[in-house]
Amino acid sequence: MLNDLRRSLLLYAISDGNLPAIEAALRGGITMLQLRAKGLSDEALLGLARSVKVIADRHHMPLIINDRADIAVQVDAAGAHLGLSDGDLRAARALLGPGKILGATARTIDQALAAQAAGADYLGCGAVFGTLTKSDALPMPLALLREICASVSIPVVAIGGIDRTNIASLKGCGMAGFAVSSGIFGAKDIESAARELKEAARHVL
Repeated sequence: MLNDLRRSLLLYAISDGNLPAIEAALRGGITMLQLRAKGLSDEALLGLARSVKVIADRHHMPLIINDRADIAVQVDAAGAHLGLSDGDLRAARALLGPGKILGATARTIDQALAAQAAGADYLGCGAVFGTLTKSDALPMPLALLREICASVSIPVVAIGGIDRTNIASLKGCGMAGFAVSSGIFGAKDIESAARELKEAARHVL
């Protein structure tokens, strides 16, 4: 499973649930999709997750639900991702079961090791360049990203402000891929942005 997961993490797109934008990103070649839709009621999030799952399934794309392992189970998503304040990883692992993907955010080596021990399958680490989507996400020194990647046996994705202008500077850090939101969905041509980023990502790893 880890080899398949590592390949899927190459270009991991994080979407707020805009369906046409997701379709464009999928055409551009993203390799994994996360639904991160904040501020919705449980009913609205469940409905949106079901709609996104239909599109993801059509493209044979793993779908990860941010924050909500319970929603991931209800829509039979590939898994869930928990941030540092989004709940207990062990409880999420128990809810998801062994066959689903559990991702976790880590900004320190201690957090990375704790998440791995709690059952996480991959880590999201950053923000490597700051980010427009999280006001409290301070830039992570690339030396720390390298140390986190070296400290765990599970794959790590770099996240935070990544686009085609800066992705090359991450070469040699040891991550398995790149999680991108604005660098894809903030582009005028989402399909082209995804395609260009995927090609760039291959050269970096």
